[in-house]
Amino acid sequence: MKRLVTLVFFVAATSVLQAKVELPSIFSDNMVLQQKENVAVWGTASGKKVTISTTWSKQKTVVMPDADGKWFVRIPTPEAGGPYEVTFNDGEKTILHNVLIGEVWFCGGQSNMDMPMRGWAGQPVEHSTDYILRAKPSVPIRICDIPVRNSTRPLPLPQGSWKENTPENIRKTSAVAYFFACKLQEILEVPVGIISDDWGGSSIEAWIPREALEKEMPGEFDLSFLDKESLDKKDDHRSPCILYNGMVAPLVPFTFKGMLWYQGETNRMWPARGRQYIRLQPLYVKKMRELFQNPDAPFYFVQIAPYAYNNPRSFLSGYFYEDQQKTLALIPRSGMAPTVDLGNRTFIHPPKKLEVGNRLAYLALVNDYGLKGINPVAPAYESVEFKDAEAIITVKADGPGLLPAKVPVGGFEIAGEDRVFHPATATAYKNVVTVTCDEVPNPVAVRYCFRNWGEGTLWNSDGIPLLPFRTDGWDDLGE
Repeated sequence: MKRLVTLVFFVAATSVLQAKVELPSIFSDNMVLQQKENVAVWGTASGKKVTISTTWSKQKTVVMPDADGKWFVRIPTPEAGGPYEVTFNDGEKTILHNVLIGEVWFCGGQSNMDMPMRGWAGQPVEHSTDYILRAKPSVPIRICDIPVRNSTRPLPLPQGSWKENTPENIRKTSAVAYFFACKLQEILEVPVGIISDDWGGSSIEAWIPREALEKEMPGEFDLSFLDKESLDKKDDHRSPCILYNGMVAPLVPFTFKGMLWYQGETNRMWPARGRQYIRLQPLYVKKMRELFQNPDAPFYFVQIAPYAYNNPRSFLSGYFYEDQQKTLALIPRSGMAPTVDLGNRTFIHPPKKLEVGNRLAYLALVNDYGLKGINPVAPAYESVEFKDAEAIITVKADGPGLLPAKVPVGGFEIAGEDRVFHPATATAYKNVVTVTCDEVPNPVAVRYCFRNWGEGTLWNSDGIPLLPFRTDGWDDLGE
């Protein structure tokens, strides 16, 4: 009799195990699903069918697993709200609790996106203490931090799950992404979810799939190491494709509204790398939109901040600023948050992350959510006229123009035919900046905040700084 009981128990347990629906970890309690979309959902099951039901709708969705037990389906979501439950039934129920419907944003990049609210040793995040202490689950912001993984092959299953808005949780998440979410949630008054998928020191090519680099940029990267089963120590987070394989591929095709991106310090190391970035960043966006089946996903990125590096007088960052700006014309539905006024001479990770998150949010609020009343686009150089000893710069700036007006400001340099730049005096009025320098009586070129280290001095009326620029085409001035 004892033997019979054991056998019956074993059969029952096996049946339950086989019938249980398994979901990738990104489908978890506390998650946010994109509102008013047919959102992608997938998993595995051994039953003949999976029935999906939600507490926001009486409609049920049925999907049949394939021969390997894998299934994929899209389910419709309503307007923002919650909390809800989502049930997956294959003989036994798997239930997701405390699910919100709202706005979901994918946040990627390197260390300045990765930098957590708590900061790093000797490198704080301004205003973080106040935001950490005020975090509470009743404010509908949810975070999903993707653990770092690299791989020579695309991995099948994501890691990381959704967490509520508590001090313990948000102190470890991306400061830029969290500040962005706070501003979006405050203005839109809907739930906001952020997926933080970043790795400090990574290159942009590490986040791009192999087939894209082979097709669009053949021969520019050595990809032979990807044919190995595992990575050598030298194949770190800067090597092509390996972070796409480990941290992006497992998430495809999760449904989100748009993308935030803060990366570039690794790719600015010499001018040729910057020129390559003009093609790499559009390629990254193109592939992300294709893979996640979201061709209209907005893409907002951060222009890297001033920092001394190993030579504060080098023009290397200036060239890279320019290269980043050029990608705006190549990426539809894109925008850039400048940081020329937010850098730190001694920290490559500047503490002013609140302003970065807000500027990204301003772009989204105006471009994607229809808010009016501000101009989130940075003023930019348009033309120059040299007249006597003056350089007269015209910029694209809406509203009242540049501020402060009619007072001397720094950050400008001017050069003559000898191509030697000298610090200059500049004054702005409306959308015109007049630049002069006693050492250069016959100017032929002007540069603004174009070196590794510099501090922005002019803004539009909404506090968005004038972008770094140069009026010349000289690329022979060294790094």
